[in-house]
Amino acid sequence: MRRRGLTPLVLAFGILLTLLASSPALAAGYRYWSFWEGAGGQWQYATQGPSTARPADGSALGFRFAVSQDAAAEAAKPRAAADFAAVCASTPAVEGRKRIAVVVDFGVPADAPAGDAPPQDTPRTACAQVAPDATAAEALAQAAKPLRYNSAALLCAVSGYPKQGCGEPIADAEDKPNPKAEPKPKPSAQSESEDGGPSTGLLAGLAAVAALAAAAVWQSRRRR
Repeated sequence: MRRRGLTPLVLAFGILLTLLASSPALAAGYRYWSFWEGAGGQWQYATQGPSTARPADGSALGFRFAVSQDAAAEAAKPRAAADFAAVCASTPAVEGRKRIAVVVDFGVPADAPAGDAPPQDTPRTACAQVAPDATAAEALAQAAKPLRYNSAALLCAVSGYPKQGCGEPIADAEDKPNPKAEPKPKPSAQSESEDGGPSTGLLAGLAAVAALAAAAVWQSRRRR
């Protein structure tokens, strides 16, 4: 009888361990190029990829290479301001073309893949002048080619950096970035809620664990 009363608790803890092990909040970080759009002088994580986004004239686009978990709120932002006026001040407007301010941040050495290094320490800025229907990828290509994409249209390299790889997770402890190199936000994951909180699936799982635990306690009291 005692063992039967404990069965729900054992099951509950098993579910909890499974959820924690697979939770995005505890997942490894990824080394990748993140894509940002300027809004009111601030960077906001882009809602679509550079190959489909079509920025308007006067837009600011940012690209940052870093190690972080791929969540909109927590990925490392470009270290240069989203300032179209400053970047494109010396580029006169041309009829039938749009101007896009492009900021390319190669990140810090601690985030570089083994055997590679950022081409420059500070962000690169350029004013791309492209066709009215040009995509963000076309503006980036004009400002910082060559670019490299994978078969899923994921941006892998800008100006040839990094030389290899495309969005791989950080697997080894020695391959992780040095936290002293640059302050970083707390880890998060793309499957978390939009405000950076736990995912809906994790919350539901924790609720199930709590229910099973309560059931175990109730059963054990009934048998006394």
